[in-house]
Amino acid sequence: MSKKSPVTAANWKMFKTPQESLSYVKELQIKILDIGQVDVILCVPFTSLFYISGFIEGEVVELGAQNMHWAQEGAYTGAISPGMLKASGAKWVILGHSERRHIFGETDEKIAKKMQSAIRAGLYPILCIGETISERKQGKTVEVLTRQLDLVLEVVAKKNLDQLMVAYEPVWAIGTGVNATPDQIKETHSDIRSLITSFVPLLEDRLRILYGGSVKPDNADELIRVDGVDGFLVGGASLDVDTFVRIIRAVEEYEMSGG
Repeated sequence: MSKKSPVTAANWKMFKTPQESLSYVKELQIKILDIGQVDVILCVPFTSLFYISGFIEGEVVELGAQNMHWAQEGAYTGAISPGMLKASGAKWVILGHSERRHIFGETDEKIAKKMQSAIRAGLYPILCIGETISERKQGKTVEVLTRQLDLVLEVVAKKNLDQLMVAYEPVWAIGTGVNATPDQIKETHSDIRSLITSFVPLLEDRLRILYGGSVKPDNADELIRVDGVDGFLVGGASLDVDTFVRIIRAVEEYEMSGG
């Protein structure tokens, strides 16, 4: 997978049985045979990873998980380790998703520990960061993003930061049907890029920042044109294969146009 290609990543959350996941993957791969400019990542439930990994063909589609524990093994009932993810076919793992932060109470410290463990295990993290509506209204967006990034950048060795992909997900735009405006996205992605590249200047040309927040086929064409957007992390709209393919094609067409 190219470090510079745009990305369309699916986060299925707690949807799809292994059998449903397999049907989706088979159909998806047929529908995107002609896609050559976009990297596609499917972040699926733990139960589907091993079941579908043997059916992934070619280099366009890669698999990811939606969470993990920081320990390689131990007495952590119900948890999944980095090694288990790799052995099940995952290359990527979402860390710090707002639902993990706000529903399950994951702290920046825990997310940083997971980040370090994921990279040590050879996984590629998709780090989710973003502010709530109250934090934005109070003008605290950059403060929140800085806090969410600081510990991660501290614990991850600089030489491994090229394994990092960031997804900006304004909490107030996830699953609400409300999108950040293009100007808000442009400004925030620029702030994120500056925060990270001030720590690692050499990462500037390789860092990919995705936008996630009610991305759908009818807004994907506009959003991918926003300066600083390197692709999408798609939630609900990724559950239907045809809908997800339309988003992939919007990104592909923009890239083919020289965007």
